[in-house]
Parts: sequence; C-alpha cells; structure tokens
Amino acid sequence: MNVFLKNKDYRKFSVASFLSSAGDILFYLAFMTYASKLENYSLALSLIAISESIPRLFDIFGGYLADRTHKKFKNIFLMAVIRFFLYGLVGILFITNVSQWNLVIAVVIINFISDTVGAYSSGLSTPLIVDLVGEKDFAQAEGFTNGISQVITTVAQFAGSALLLVLSYSSLAFVNAFTFLFAGILYASVGLRHKKENKPLEPQEVNDQKFFETMKASYTQIKKAPGLLSVVLVIALLNGALSAMGSLLPIVMAGNRSTMIISTYSFTIAVIGLVVSAGSILGSTFGLQIFKKQSVFFMVILALVLSSATTVTALFANIYLILPAYFSLSVVTMTASLKMQQWLVTTIDRKILASSVGLLNTIVMATAPLMTTALTTISGLGNVKYALFALLAVEIISFFVAIKMSAKAAKKTAATAAVVSE
Repeated sequence: MNVFLKNKDYRKFSVASFLSSAGDILFYLAFMTYASKLENYSLALSLIAISESIPRLFDIFGGYLADRTHKKFKNIFLMAVIRFFLYGLVGILFITNVSQWNLVIAVVIINFISDTVGAYSSGLSTPLIVDLVGEKDFAQAEGFTNGISQVITTVAQFAGSALLLVLSYSSLAFVNAFTFLFAGILYASVGLRHKKENKPLEPQEVNDQKFFETMKASYTQIKKAPGLLSVVLVIALLNGALSAMGSLLPIVMAGNRSTMIISTYSFTIAVIGLVVSAGSILGSTFGLQIFKKQSVFFMVILALVLSSATTVTALFANIYLILPAYFSLSVVTMTASLKMQQWLVTTIDRKILASSVGLLNTIVMATAPLMTTALTTISGLGNVKYALFALLAVEIISFFVAIKMSAKAAKKTAATAAVVSE
C-alpha cells in the first residue's frame, strides 16, 4: 500500500487497471444475463466461457510481443483505445435490430479479440510497473494491485446485478468502453510526463530474438535460479488444485446436504466464493508483510499442507471445517505466488521479462482446466470421493517433491556462496 500512496505514477497505472477490470466485470455479467435468457442458453453460455478462457493462454505470446515493443507506453495506450472502440461497437450492436444469436456470436468474437489484446497489454504492463516501482517493491505493488482487483471484482458483481435493473445491456457495454478510454488516458499521462521530464521509463534495448529462442532463453534463466522452476511447477499444481476443488465442492454439497449446506445450496456456493476471494485479498494485500521472513519454499510447503487439509475436510463433507481450511489455503497460495513473481523479476533479464512472466502465467493457468477436467471426469464416471482421493495423492506427492527441492536448492545456494567467498 505504501508504494501506491507514495508513487503517483504507479497510482495512476493501478487506477487504470482497476477501471478496466470493473468495466469488464460489469459487462461480463450483463452479457451472461442476456445469454441466459436465450432458448439454447447452455450453448450461448459455453461460447462466452470459451471466449473468456482461451485468451488467458495467450499470455506467453503477449509477453513475447511486449518484449519486442520499443514504445511500450504508446502501445498500451493504443490497446486501451482499441478496446474502447470494440466495446463501443458492442454497445451499438445491442441497440440495433440484429437477431439474438447473430448478436451473441458477434459479441463473443469481439470479446475474444478484446481479451487477446488484453494479453498483450498485460505483457506491456509488467516491465513498465517494474520500472515505475523498482524490482525491490514489485511484489508489494503487484500484491496490492491484485488485492484491490479482487475487492473490485466482488463489488462489481453486486453492482452489476443492481445496475441491470436500471441500465440496458447497451448502456453497460458503453460503460465498459469508456473505462478503457479513461484507462488509456491515465497510461498516456504517465508516459507523457516522463517524456517531458526526459526520464524515459522504457529500456533502450528490446528483445530481438525469435519466439522459440526467447522461450529457450527464459527457460534457461529460470532454471539457473536454484529451485525456481520447481516452485513454478508446484504453484501451478496448487492453482490447479484450487480450481478443481472449486468444481468438486458443489458435487460434494449435492450429495451431503445435511452437513454441507448453509441455509440454501446457492447461498453456500456464494459463501465459498466469498471466503476464497477474501483469502486471496488478504494474501495479496498483507501476505508479504505477514510472511516477510519466510522463504518461497516454506510458503509452497505450507500451501501444500493446507491444500491436503482442505481435501481431507472435503472427504469428511463438513462445510464448517472446509471454509477455514480453504480460506487459509487461498491466503498462503497467493503469498507464495507473489514471492515467486518477486524472485522471477530479480532473476530474469529485463529484455525478456514479459516473455518469462507470460511463460510462467501460461504454465500456472494451464493446470486449472486440465486438473478440473480430469478430476470432474473421475467424479462423473465414478464417485466424487475417488476424485478427492486422486487430488490428495497429487498433493502428497507434490509435498514430498517440494521438501526435496527445498533441501536441494538450499544446498546449491550454500555451495555457490562458498565459492563466491573463496
């Protein structure tokens, strides 16, 4: 929070991010509500989900393009303007006489394009934030931004439901469009101020390697840091476990209503979502301060213990045991992720930083759909307990791998320190 309060340029950058996030959530809810009223709503909602999820896997390409970009401030401004026009077009489509399914397909395509552009914007923002706050304060800044974004997401969901009572779908599309325009203006103001003061934030050198050469260089640099690659893979598994648990708990609830339901089924799902969001917010905002002296290896091992505990409580099918375990897991996993990002920022060459972050994000995000699909398939073909036992087995194996990698990294670090001292 100190970085946000003291650094005016970073504050503008963060507000720009908050604006676009809030607008996206508002429109997403509006579009989902519109699609849910169609005759074949299942297909419409599936198309929207696909248009939202696939671009998340493009972070690796967005980061690569960002590293090859000379004028990052100019391009992040242009991406915001492009998204302004895209959602302005969506607003116009909603007030025309386009048939419902043609409208849905058109908006799905526009949303897909916008989120793909967003992957490039995210790649541009990472090195710019590092330049604005410095490597030392990057994790704190990123944690604060993530925490506030979680709060905004939660508030925007409730606000969106209320606004749908008084605003049309086209109005919310225009609101989303203008949030991107305002975000672009804030990005431009930071870039222009530094240009005017002859304090260019953008590095003089950019990455000129081809895609696979860049990925190889990123992988090589990540691998050089003792244990960093292993930490990335374990955190990816943790992310997958969190996602899978979110899909398995509603199944557990349906079969154990007497011990798993608080008031109603839908209310219990909302409570679980709120608990996980609250844990992520706490971990993002205060996790680095609470666990200031603990290493990323300690945080990963603790997260695996809590992940296993959450799975065991799910096997006992008691919601009052699950909620505190799930909350603690969210706090620790988010803190571990931030410590990993800090480590990455201080390890990787700045020229390929965005590519490396994109590679990391792709690895971390890819496990969620894979583990969720595999475990829900096991549950659907057999019993949800089989899926939970499979998840527990993965967590236990990951725990022993994390213990081993922690000892190996400590040994390698000690050996390196001894060579340097000689």
